[in-house]
Amino acid sequence: MRPSDEELYRRMQRGDRTALAELYERLGARIYRYALYASGRRPVAEEVTQEVFLRLIGAGGRFDEQRGSLEAYLYGLARNLLRGMSRTLSITSNEDPLSSGDLLSELIDDERTTALYEALAELPPGYRDAVVLCDLEERSYEEAARLMQCPTGTVRSRLHRARLLLSAKLTPLKAPAFQASAR
Repeated sequence: MRPSDEELYRRMQRGDRTALAELYERLGARIYRYALYASGRRPVAEEVTQEVFLRLIGAGGRFDEQRGSLEAYLYGLARNLLRGMSRTLSITSNEDPLSSGDLLSELIDDERTTALYEALAELPPGYRDAVVLCDLEERSYEEAARLMQCPTGTVRSRLHRARLLLSAKLTPLKAPAFQASAR
């Protein structure tokens, strides 16, 4: 039987390095993907993921099982790190978003995708989290609520409001393409 994240954390705290490796293997990609979607930048996502796990293994880790799951705790750390970084980073910096030679890179280079990342960055953090978790990571409302540590109804309402805000910000991009194709 596969141990829970919390059991692996307890084993890690007792010095079991394989437990840390398993936790990273299990949750590292999720934290990275969340940070990538939330920031739109590979280097930021890499830094956030690394820092989340460094803080987890750091002296006197603050994770408390009574307050929620380890996964929710790690998402909270990532969210807080991203908020701190958002003061110093801008999605419109000169750095190329998510540049690499793969298909994802080709999609990211598209003006509409860049505009989506800019619009996501401008959303209030709770709204952005709902969009990233539910729409981009395709998690259920219940999973998102657990990770955001809020009621499911709150996730639903934040997601609804976030979609309205994104639609309003992205509608101008849609109009020129529609007008060009109507000619």
